[in-house]
Amino acid sequence: MMTPRALHTATLLPNGKVLVAGGIAVDKEDTPALNSAELYDPATGAWIATGEMHYAHSWHTATLLANGTVLVAGGQINGLPGNNCPAQCPPSQIDPSGAIAAAEIYDPSTGTWSVTGSMTSPRFEHTATLLDDGRVLVVGAELAPDYLVAATELYDPAMGTWTRTGDLNTPRWQQFTVKLPGGRVITAGGFGGSALSSVEIYDPATGNWKLAGGLLAPRVERGVAFTLDNGSVLLAAGDGGGDRMLASAELYKPAKGSTATSSMSTTRGEPAFAKLADGRVLVVGGFDIPGTGVILTSAEVYDPAAGTWSAAGDMSVARFDFEATLLNDGRVLVTGGTGDGVIKSSAEIFDPAQ
Repeated sequence: MMTPRALHTATLLPNGKVLVAGGIAVDKEDTPALNSAELYDPATGAWIATGEMHYAHSWHTATLLANGTVLVAGGQINGLPGNNCPAQCPPSQIDPSGAIAAAEIYDPSTGTWSVTGSMTSPRFEHTATLLDDGRVLVVGAELAPDYLVAATELYDPAMGTWTRTGDLNTPRWQQFTVKLPGGRVITAGGFGGSALSSVEIYDPATGNWKLAGGLLAPRVERGVAFTLDNGSVLLAAGDGGGDRMLASAELYKPAKGSTATSSMSTTRGEPAFAKLADGRVLVVGGFDIPGTGVILTSAEVYDPAAGTWSAAGDMSVARFDFEATLLNDGRVLVTGGTGDGVIKSSAEIFDPAQ
């Protein structure tokens, strides 16, 4: 890439290019976030600069909207409120944690960003889920000092505004959130004072969250969560609480609850993952035990039909806090991340056919 990045987002655009936005370039506390963005063209293998965002974002979300534009929302500007935020970012939008409420839209046809309505609350390490009706559901956050956000909110692309929707039964952050077949949304695990195993399901028709059967064990985000083609939700890796990285995996169905499936070959925290074109799930990189300096190059693939994991080769660079993006040709683009205290600009391609 043109700029080293970790804690960024990588979004596949309708034209087949990948938009990489924001993040941080230096692995150091209170590092200012980036407002730059760039595009990867799979046809040429080259990176080119595109328009700069109005605000600096890391730990943000990026959502491809139904009209082909990309919504970037929230994130951290850094650990010191007010720094690295343009004059048009009012202090009321900044939490002492460095979280912001600002949101903006990227238009691939012009390569430019436009400011849209701000969220009702600053957030970082939240989740954003595109609903079947085109709105975006945002869930979770922790704000200073140690305040967990129960409020959830919806972005309406037609109006460019955010509105509150139902509150979570249990405030949480770093949770897993995915859309279920039929349009409901599941949020599971995360931190709520401690690592959580509880599960809630959001119904867009009512705007309410209801508690459902829990996970087999507490599990915190920076792991893997995907809805498989068979309707089950695969949850794997992550933190089981107290910096205890997990190799275990489970399958969740709202009607039946959670059942165990095969474990990965190694514990993983903060890996990247992508659902392959054939319905399998690639999980790559991360670290095995925090603080040991063991950062992973290995990758493995989950086969829902067999319920097993298999090795998928090694990356050339060990990394965590990076992104994996499925390209239109079925390959997976890996970008940036942190390894050995250095943030990477390198990118690699995984080809499941080889």
